Amino acid sequence: MSQRLSHEQLQQLARITDAPARTRVERNFGLPTGLYVATVALYLGFIGVMASLFLNPELAIPMVIFAGFVVFAFGLAGYWAKMKPDNDTAPLTWGQFGSRGIDTLSGRLTASEAAIQVLMLPVLILGWGLAVAVIVAIT
Repeated sequence: MSQRLSHEQLQQLARITDAPARTRVERNFGLPTGLYVATVALYLGFIGVMASLFLNPELAIPMVIFAGFVVFAFGLAGYWAKMKPDNDTAPLTWGQFGSRGIDTLSGRLTASEAAIQVLMLPVLILGWGLAVAVIVAIT
């Protein structure tokens, strides 16, 4: 529960410092930028397949909006990962990623396992779009 503190009690508890304490901020997942670029490319590939499959002038604006959402969502996350203050973390390079892998809550993953985990959903979505395209072409 909360309780009311008088000014004198607060003065006894408070620590006064010259400068505010800086904390280390971790804003990225430690994955190489190329994995994020591949994810965006796969999502945009799905949107491109759907747009070319159902060529309809009425769907032009929604497809542009969908593509904009994908680009802006990943762009905003990328911008957020580079923000200050004291953001001295950087995504791993491909060499570091290949040699170290990454730690997750379920254990350590090698680079190939992590890449498969990250790219699984976008690949399946693009595959689903291509399957729909084949079905439409056959019927």
